[in-house]
Amino acid sequence: MTYRGLPAPVRIFLALALGVAVGAVVAVTFPTAVAGIAGVAVATPEKLPWVSSRVTAFIAYLAIAGSVVYGLLLSTKILDAIAHRPVSFALHQDLAAVGLGLAGIHGALLGLDRTIHFSFVDLLVPFAAPYRPIAVGIGQLALYVVLLITLSFYARRRIGQRAWRTLHYLTFLAFAGSTLHGILSGTDTSQPWAFAIYTASTVAVVFLTTYRIVLSISARRERRASRLGDDRRPLTAPARPAAVRRAA
Repeated sequence: MTYRGLPAPVRIFLALALGVAVGAVVAVTFPTAVAGIAGVAVATPEKLPWVSSRVTAFIAYLAIAGSVVYGLLLSTKILDAIAHRPVSFALHQDLAAVGLGLAGIHGALLGLDRTIHFSFVDLLVPFAAPYRPIAVGIGQLALYVVLLITLSFYARRRIGQRAWRTLHYLTFLAFAGSTLHGILSGTDTSQPWAFAIYTASTVAVVFLTTYRIVLSISARRERRASRLGDDRRPLTAPARPAAVRRAA
């Protein structure tokens, strides 16, 4: 599949639709969010790190999920017809880095929270947290996997394409761990909007992974059928030289 790009009217329509959607979400949620954060800051300032950590946690999760989805779209070549592959790959890499950075900020904010005290060791050592240690430990392991995958982007030329691709299978573990961490340890899990975020992200990853597996199996069958066809093709006798044909 080669890059063709979207027609200009489609690009304009999508840009306008995205602008309207983002504007509507911001207009509806931003005043309420600002008022809520301001109320917490004034009434109970000690809870501000806890609230901020929850916000950064969800943004980090969306960035990590977006990176996984973009990686699957790249592997299935769905985006190749509408976007240059280097641009898509750069976005895939940047989303992973943003998710990693925001996850680190999420942990640092927990260290500032006084509702549940997280020491430096609690933040770094999996399953040592004073709050839901199993769920938090799963998230810590997922964060270390994301760190490893993010660093692999910059070491791809040194480790080789095959090793880099093999290492990238850990992305699914990172996504699964992040999802479990959010569901099991998050205080907003019961909220409809949180449930929608986890559900939509999981459905997208599962669907694209299944589609990628189907494509891989189909490609293997085609290659196998092609090899069998070449093996069964009858061999043709070499043409006799012209002098031999005249003598005959």
